[in-house]
Amino acid sequence: MAAYQAHETAVIDPGCTIGEGTRIWHFSHIMTGCTIGRNCNIGQNVVISPKVVLGNNVKVQNNVSVYTGVTCGDDVFLGPSCVFTNVVNPRSAVSRKDRYLETHVGKGASIGANATIVCGHTVGEYAMIGAGAVVTKDIPPYALVVGNPSRRIGWVSEYGHRLAFNEKGIATCPESNQQYQLQNDVVRRIS
Repeated sequence: MAAYQAHETAVIDPGCTIGEGTRIWHFSHIMTGCTIGRNCNIGQNVVISPKVVLGNNVKVQNNVSVYTGVTCGDDVFLGPSCVFTNVVNPRSAVSRKDRYLETHVGKGASIGANATIVCGHTVGEYAMIGAGAVVTKDIPPYALVVGNPSRRIGWVSEYGHRLAFNEKGIATCPESNQQYQLQNDVVRRIS
């Protein structure tokens, strides 16, 4: 018996690695050479391409294609129909498979529904990308970004709550009571 569960309509190519407790739903395609961590949830109609790496406890919602060049840390959330690219200047008649740019989504980050992540960038740990945003540059840890092109409108805690910093640059998450410091336009957790 497999250490993961897959719906009978899912296509799982030989040569991929899938961690224990992972669930793969209807009509998804897991391609050769990808690595999926433990306790992941791969929604319906998802494609995980060769050489993609997903950490543990990654949630991939319906209709997401994760293309070669993408890596995700642990606890990443990929919202419904979000999009990754892997070539900056695609042309049907020009093969650029040797020029895929790498994209990394850091631990605990969330990417909203229908967001687009242009290749070659890093989404920092615990960042939150709003629904429909178009990411065209690196996103710092804990940043809250929205729009096209995306722009930072604030900061969020590891629990996903917007942070309000006091005059000393300290904010407290209302759910976890974790404290954060904003200094030189960089947020870090301090407790």
